[in-house]
Amino acid sequence: MTNQKLQVAVVGVGSFGRNHARVYKELSEEGAELAAIVDSDLPRAQAVAAEFGGEAFGSVGEMLMAIPALQAASVAVPTVAHLATARELMERGVDVLIEKPLAFSLAEADALIALAKQHGRIAQVGHLERFNPAVRATWALLTRPMFFEVHRLSVFTPRSLDVDVVFDLMIHDLDIVLKMANSPIRELRAVGLPVLTGKVDIASVRVEFESGCIANFTASRISTERVRKLRFFQPAQYVSLDYSRRDVFSLSVKPTASGIPEIAPFKPPVTTEEPLWAELSSFLASVRQHGTPEVTLEDGRAALALAIEIQQQMAEHQKRAHLDEIAAAMRIPAGIQRS
Repeated sequence: MTNQKLQVAVVGVGSFGRNHARVYKELSEEGAELAAIVDSDLPRAQAVAAEFGGEAFGSVGEMLMAIPALQAASVAVPTVAHLATARELMERGVDVLIEKPLAFSLAEADALIALAKQHGRIAQVGHLERFNPAVRATWALLTRPMFFEVHRLSVFTPRSLDVDVVFDLMIHDLDIVLKMANSPIRELRAVGLPVLTGKVDIASVRVEFESGCIANFTASRISTERVRKLRFFQPAQYVSLDYSRRDVFSLSVKPTASGIPEIAPFKPPVTTEEPLWAELSSFLASVRQHGTPEVTLEDGRAALALAIEIQQQMAEHQKRAHLDEIAAAMRIPAGIQRS
């Protein structure tokens, strides 16, 4: 397989799926061949195929009949269709990268995990920030993080209003902090408010881990500025990560002969590469080697489970604060819950 090009497809070519097609075309020099574009909107599939290559299809079934040798696919359809789409692909021997969030419910996430094991398929979750160059440069600095402060703020846009701010924005940081803290959750507190839409637009979350680590998350899609920052403190060190600037900065306390501690600044080298390019390249490497992907289905399930618990906590707060009554009076649903 290493000497042959991998036959890959993109299923669902909305705004983000289209980017998958673009990057797969760029990865042709890395041994990938974009063989198919699938979308229920066939004219859209045809337009993307005309731009980036591959054959256009209106369904996964049609594609698999035409291209039986397909080896890998990005699943970028709406979340509610992740399970059905990935099942059809994995049952036919195709490895998959499933966009985040992994599934609509934990039961669906568990079904995806079971399917991948049953069919021996490589399955990766598209938590893109794992491949942000700043995040990748930060792993080497981790020792024992004890306090996280995370802000992800965005100006209001009409996109992704079918989900709340937790699934729209915060889930990126939930995945990163869960991986960095590497500890079970002991306690969770969350509040969220619907402001401009019928779902929660701004949320504040506090998580305490069994290790004693504390993480505070703030996510808003009604901010006047765009902020994507994660900061954490660990023994003798402070680390600041800027997702947007793809930059990392740290301050470390170092002993000196005089007994007066020295504060030493440090900026680790950051590789310049597009996160999506790095993500898809990593996925294809796992497919070729039949190895464990960098972001497993279990990782995706953990982030999903925490996001759902946060939603439940926010719903309870809305009831205590009678926000559900206000929303009902405005004929706006107070939020969504996922089982």
